[in-house]
Amino acid sequence: MNLIFVDIPSFRDTLKPFTFTRPVSTIRVGIVTLGEKWQMRLDQDIPTSHITDSYLAEKYPLRVEADNLVVNPAVAADNELVDELTKLEPRSALYQGEVLVGACIPGKDLTVLAGYPNPLDQLPEVLAKCRSTNYDRPLLIIQRPWDIFLQNGEQIQADYNWLTRNRTSSAISDIHTRTYGEENIFVEEGVAIKAAIINAESGPVYLGENTTIHENAVIKGPFAMLEGAHVNIGAKIREATTIGPNSKVGGEVKNSVFQANSNKGHEGFVGNSVIGEWCNFGADTNTSNLKNNYQPIKLWDYRTRQLEDSGQTFCGLMMGDHSKCGINTMFNTGTVVGVFTNLFGGDFLPKFIPSFSWGGSDSLVEFRFEKAVEVLERVLARRNQTPNLLDLEILRHISQYRSSEFS
Repeated sequence: MNLIFVDIPSFRDTLKPFTFTRPVSTIRVGIVTLGEKWQMRLDQDIPTSHITDSYLAEKYPLRVEADNLVVNPAVAADNELVDELTKLEPRSALYQGEVLVGACIPGKDLTVLAGYPNPLDQLPEVLAKCRSTNYDRPLLIIQRPWDIFLQNGEQIQADYNWLTRNRTSSAISDIHTRTYGEENIFVEEGVAIKAAIINAESGPVYLGENTTIHENAVIKGPFAMLEGAHVNIGAKIREATTIGPNSKVGGEVKNSVFQANSNKGHEGFVGNSVIGEWCNFGADTNTSNLKNNYQPIKLWDYRTRQLEDSGQTFCGLMMGDHSKCGINTMFNTGTVVGVFTNLFGGDFLPKFIPSFSWGGSDSLVEFRFEKAVEVLERVLARRNQTPNLLDLEILRHISQYRSSEFS
């Protein structure tokens, strides 16, 4: 069986800015990404590929085999759902209402997609050949950016249960570290902890390989940190927070997800937020996550190109990949920041900041692609990496898209 993740266009639009640079399946919610949730429950070694936007297709190609399970990764996998999908006959599809959950499609039906510039445009024609059935059990669907943090605590628990089953945690050997609910703490190999407080009474705590928790940090579950991540000295990490691989986080953080390779190393508050990859926060950067009048928060919607009511009382910052901000930056409630922005200034920034923007509260100008690449090269060099040509082409496409974000 070949597993294919399909980016439903409406989901790609509503999950921006995070889907500018990646397919939906690579978004982290809980401990692992949406795609990895499916792989864990089907087979860790199952081959995967993608049906996504044309500008992402070279990095995330479609591979077709004789038997293919096509899955909407915005639907979070669970055991009952996986059992139902694996029972599908060829040319049959599972829906909930109008939302595609998954389909079993023979290779000869999918090969026609390879001949089109954007295979997503032709997918409805392929699905029309499938016999449809309805799935009437509850589903968890990640459809909006705030769904990522809203569902993060529940998904940490679900992923924790799966990842730690029939396994034994490594020990916490530091005599100055205090734990509560130790039976809910799982420690992978290579974890370093010094004089910290870890409270897992309200939810599990997962510490990935080679992670580090520095002195005087306080962590409250549910919480997860992935390989190579750091919780800095004196940090206060509150419930339902995930720190992605190779990220460094300090200050106060609540119910937020750092996707990967991002740094918030200093004091300052980030709450009810989602932070992309390769982002950096200057010292004492703060996000507002609650309006003074307690009214629902509006966020920029890339599909309607206007502020839309999220229905959420708590909602902070949605920051796309490669965006950075200077010291004392202030983000208002429900701020949406695109890809590759460089932000600074002493006043609140606008609630929507288009990709490849440079400036602050007074003015925003275009962050020219060539200058942005220079920054990228310097950032990656700090970790002994160089820009990937495919990633550069994706970023170039997004930079060219920038003007349309204003209309």
